[in-house]
Amino acid sequence: MLICKTVAEVKTAVAGLRKAGTVGLVTTMGALHAGHMALVAAAARDHASVVATIFVNPTQFGDAKDLENYPRTEAADLAMLEAAGVAAVFMPTPDVMYPAGDETIVETTHLANILHGAVRPGHFRGVATVVTKLLNIVGPDAAYFGEKDYQQLAVIRRMVADLFIPVAIHGVPTVREADGLAMSSRNVRLIGDERYDARVLNLSLTVAAAMVKEGATIEVIAETIRGVIASKRGATLAGLDIVDAETFAPVTGIPTRKIGIMIAVQFMTVLLIDQKEITP
Repeated sequence: MLICKTVAEVKTAVAGLRKAGTVGLVTTMGALHAGHMALVAAAARDHASVVATIFVNPTQFGDAKDLENYPRTEAADLAMLEAAGVAAVFMPTPDVMYPAGDETIVETTHLANILHGAVRPGHFRGVATVVTKLLNIVGPDAAYFGEKDYQQLAVIRRMVADLFIPVAIHGVPTVREADGLAMSSRNVRLIGDERYDARVLNLSLTVAAAMVKEGATIEVIAETIRGVIASKRGATLAGLDIVDAETFAPVTGIPTRKIGIMIAVQFMTVLLIDQKEITP
């Protein structure tokens, strides 16, 4: 497995890999888990070679402490990627991705500033900017992203379409722990009862799905989700959005089309997100 630290190194590596066929890309911030490996497996299924990136992107963190505390497990990450058959890993430093004089940003002006974007100002601008850079640097045929980051996936798809970037974007279903908690690099930061209480995210979404099938209104469903989250003293609901799954427009009343429910829950210093698409 090739380890690339510069733009020139990864471009040379990808040029060599292209001799064997197409290239799939998986972008990560490290602290890898089974969810990331599902992305790698999907890319490996579709392409001759897989390239992964590990870069903790500072521009998508609104809180300096959150950036500082983000888990970093480089040796374990590389071992997992090599075992999964990844051909090359791009591991730039911030000065490589944001060199002196860098001033260009990429933003989906509507999608980046609604829903979770309103809770985390600037977050999706940072995501869109760094993903654009990585797509341009690596130049893959396709890139793979988790459906857990529901709005992020929509932002990336919109960005790629708007900028005519010649890369197919594929969503991969959320991978969960045995108790239903969506796998996340942030889960390791949960302490004490927080890990047990974190199950409330998936529980609230499961309850909501049943209510949709029973014909409940969006307003009643939202109130129920708030109550389920509030039942855990250590959990604070930071964001709840119920939208049309295709347009991301807010919905009211009894849903008649597929909806997406996105929740963000704060546990002391750890913000967790989850989502579920539900068809009435």
